[in-house]
Amino acid sequence: MCEARAPEFIPGRGEENAFMPKMKTNRGAAKRFKVTGTGKLRRAHSSKSHLLTGKSGKRMRPLRKETVVHPADAKRMKILVPYL
Repeated sequence: MCEARAPEFIPGRGEENAFMPKMKTNRGAAKRFKVTGTGKLRRAHSSKSHLLTGKSGKRMRPLRKETVVHPADAKRMKILVPYL
C-alpha cells in the first residue's frame, strides 16, 4: 500500500521547488473506485452498458450492486489513487 508522506525538504532547490513533488492521482481510476469505511476499494460491475437485450433481469439485478476489489488487484489500484 502506498502511504502519503509529508513533503521531504530538499536544500538548495529554491523556495518554490524546495519540496519533493506530490504523487499524481490517475483521474480515470479515481472516478471508478470508492473507499469503504474499512479502507477497501469498491467498484461497479461490468457488462451493463450495451447488448442488454440478450441479458435477463435475473442476470442484471446482481450487477447493479457494487463489489469489493479483490485484494490482489487492490494493491495495484491504490497506487493509481494514493489520496482516495
